[in-house]
Amino acid sequence: MALKNTINLNNITQQELNSVKEIASAHLTMSKKFEQYSNQIQDPQFKQLFQQSSSDAQTTATNLINSL
Repeated sequence: MALKNTINLNNITQQELNSVKEIASAHLTMSKKFEQYSNQIQDPQFKQLFQQSSSDAQTTATNLINSL
C-alpha cells in the first residue's frame, strides 16, 4: 500500500521531521531492493508482486519527500 498523496507537515517538531526523513529513506531503499528482486526472479506472479511493491514504496517516498 502506498501513500497516494502528500500530507500536511507544517506543524511538526524537528524530531518528527527527522523521523519522516528516515521513513522516506527507508522506502527508497525498499523500492530499490524490490526492484532488484523482481529482476532476479523468474515466476511472473512474484515478479509482478515485487514490481508493484517497488512502485508503491517509491510513490510513498516521493510523496513524503514532497510533503516536507
